Amino acid sequence: MASLNRVFLMGNLTRDPELRYIPSGQAVCALGLAVNNKYGSGDDKKEEVLFIDVNVWGKSAENCAEYLKKGRLVFVEGRLKWRQWEKDGQKKSKIDVTAISVQFMPTGGAGGGGQPRQQSEDEPPQDAPPGDDEVPF
Repeated sequence: MASLNRVFLMGNLTRDPELRYIPSGQAVCALGLAVNNKYGSGDDKKEEVLFIDVNVWGKSAENCAEYLKKGRLVFVEGRLKWRQWEKDGQKKSKIDVTAISVQFMPTGGAGGGGQPRQQSEDEPPQDAPPGDDEVPF
């Protein structure tokens, strides 16, 4: 049976990137992404905002932490990942995005034109340790 797990998102960062390293030395960068969805027409136009957590691994993680800031427009290609953890005796879970590539979109103003800068990196290790070594931050 075939399956596909791929998402494409473009939005603005809701906070500065958060870089850390797991015990194996692998870099992981957490991005908060706001994606706007407009719908309706005329006077009945509405907008909803989705807030999505994105995890970037490897050299791309380090590049995101160095060059991106809150408010920056990015295009993310990735896959959905379901995470579970326990905190204060309560089981928690969420779905976030593991980035396959992150494109830094041009900014307005001086020097903002041109092609987007793409950061594509290897997938996170499949044996990345669970628990405190993974997200959530």
